[in-house]
Amino acid sequence: MDEDALSRDDVIGKVCLTRDTLASHPKGFSGWTHLTEVDPDEEVQGEIHLRLEVRPGARACRLRCSVLEARDLAPKDRNGASDPFVRVRYKGRTQETSIVKKSCYPRWNETFEFELEEGATEVLCVETWDWDLVSRNDFLGKVVIDIQRLQVAQPEEGWFRLQPDQTKSRRHDEGNLGSLQLEVRLRDEMVLPSSCYQPLVQLLCHEVKLGMQGPGQLISLIEETTSTECRQDVATNLLKLFLGQGLAKDFLDLLFQLELSRTSETNTLFRSNSLASKSMESFLKVAGMQYLHGVLGPIINKVFEEKKYVELDPSKVEVKDVGCSGLHRPQTEAEVLEQSAQTLRAHLGALLSALSRSVRACPAVVRATFRQLFRRVRERFPGAQHENVPFIAVTSFLCLRFFSPAIMSPKLFHLRERHADARTSRTLLLLAKAVQNVGNMDTPASRAKEAWMEPLQPTVRQGVAQLKDFITKLVDIEEKDELDLQRTLSLQAPPVKEGPLFIHRTKGKGPLMSSSFKKLYFFLTTEALSFAKTPSSKKSALIKLANIRAAEKVEEKSFGSSHVMQVIYTDDVGRPQTAYLQCKCVNELNQWLSALRKVSINNTGLLGSYHPGIFRGDKWSCCHQKEKTGQGCDKTRSRVTLQEWNDPLDHDLEAQLIYRHLLGVEAMLWERHRELSRGAEAGTVPASPGEAPKDSLAQLLRVLQDLREAHSSSPAGSLPSEPNCLLELQT
Repeated sequence: MDEDALSRDDVIGKVCLTRDTLASHPKGFSGWTHLTEVDPDEEVQGEIHLRLEVRPGARACRLRCSVLEARDLAPKDRNGASDPFVRVRYKGRTQETSIVKKSCYPRWNETFEFELEEGATEVLCVETWDWDLVSRNDFLGKVVIDIQRLQVAQPEEGWFRLQPDQTKSRRHDEGNLGSLQLEVRLRDEMVLPSSCYQPLVQLLCHEVKLGMQGPGQLISLIEETTSTECRQDVATNLLKLFLGQGLAKDFLDLLFQLELSRTSETNTLFRSNSLASKSMESFLKVAGMQYLHGVLGPIINKVFEEKKYVELDPSKVEVKDVGCSGLHRPQTEAEVLEQSAQTLRAHLGALLSALSRSVRACPAVVRATFRQLFRRVRERFPGAQHENVPFIAVTSFLCLRFFSPAIMSPKLFHLRERHADARTSRTLLLLAKAVQNVGNMDTPASRAKEAWMEPLQPTVRQGVAQLKDFITKLVDIEEKDELDLQRTLSLQAPPVKEGPLFIHRTKGKGPLMSSSFKKLYFFLTTEALSFAKTPSSKKSALIKLANIRAAEKVEEKSFGSSHVMQVIYTDDVGRPQTAYLQCKCVNELNQWLSALRKVSINNTGLLGSYHPGIFRGDKWSCCHQKEKTGQGCDKTRSRVTLQEWNDPLDHDLEAQLIYRHLLGVEAMLWERHRELSRGAEAGTVPASPGEAPKDSLAQLLRVLQDLREAHSSSPAGSLPSEPNCLLELQT
């Protein structure tokens, strides 16, 4: 798209990857793909409700086609709707329905008849169009029906998905519109009932609870059999699973011990892409994202707002891009370098000061995890010569794998809505390098890499002292304090998602006489959707979680605004209510819908249909129905739209993904089991209390076999009608 501030955005071109194409690339599709022209006649959506019947007649049978209604049609007009009508064609004859103005959910209830000749092979074509007074009508989609399959006196009725018109010859203009580089991976997962995964979950949890004293050490075995390319996925899935079981800290502690046991050089500790490193990265994104926003947010915003030219590398300075000095003369290279150093010192100093003040703001579970890491490293590397090693272990995650990536790519960490321009991006990169030098405790090796970073050394040295003092306070959390903090947190439902939204307010008398949206800060927990004036203000509950009946999008024409959603719920006395909330962008809209649907998916009384419009005056704006409490004109979507860090955990899906990974390395697990069996027979496997390592592994292999049988024997009717489909797209 080409963004336009005043008019509608213009379409540049599209890339279309079919499900079959993605399925043919199990490891994901990656590469440059040509943009193709967008033909409006091929961009269709929605469904049409038809009743078809062949009736016997005096001379010949007659075909009766009843056009009842349609839903979710594409909006073709500037008002965010369409003026749809239906054209029915059969054997050269054409009949049309009436026009329904300003609706993507029209109702016609009109019937047409055609005479059928015996042995006729023609098809019935039902086309949906958007009527325009001045320009030509816009195509909305069609349905082609084979008449021969219809039985006499046996009517067929149902919803038919509208299809594009592909009869036109396509223009071959590949490459003329440019190309898009994509990495796309599609995975379909059949998720079984929770009870099927319990043996796997319990076995893994048992291993984590036993820790390094455990006989099986299955976690270590999983790490050994996991390839580098899928280690991040496995780490994220395991972490989410143990988070749901309350064992995230124990799981990470076990990984810390495993890595420390095989590390002899301090300068390589936690620097590889091991399971411990990847799991800790995922953990910080899950548990520390709000903390990251509080510390980094103001500094990142200031960098974006100032847009100063910053460069320390003399070989990259472009004096012409800087502008004039106060004396209206071009600045010299030396002046540019000095001004850049001052700007970076100010940003780095502000960041380190904010970090030093943030000890109490850091989540208790993050502090406790860092305390365990600090303690394990100090036990492994005692002595004065390794005094800095525990600090560097903490900063290797906090600075190098969390803060620095967020500084370089703030959009990926939801700190900004858009990526930075080239000038701002360079400033962020230099700031991230400075943070890395501080995180490395200003070692000679880090200083030698880029000598032109020398102007920042005073601030870096001061930052090292600040950071060591910060870490000392951060890990100084006693067991009692941790339990108290966790107990306090457990009394409050943890936030599933939070952020600013605009809530619809109605002013004046009568339904929707005057409407506006007021900005508030919303909190979604596992108990309620609440709001406050600011993030730190007192919260007021808006909707109890158990009362939510649906969370859906709202048509753009309803309020003349885009990215509006509705939460349909019942109040304390059981009356249906609707809250209208506006998001700042389509991504934010999808994330809120995802979170709301996920936390309410097990509610009783979920709606099967809803109105995507609003009830204005005496009718619904979407389908023009007069009855306010009648059945909705569109079906609800109970499935989740996105897998977001802030969404609640889906334990069954995580267990399924772990099972799928273990199934892929099952041959390696069997080979390891045979090695252990031979070692036990030869007496080379050390005896340990409880079960032997091979017994623990054998138990895992039996669990995998049981899950495989459960998958193969599960009838389709007992599974959800829509399987979880994970689509990962990177541009």
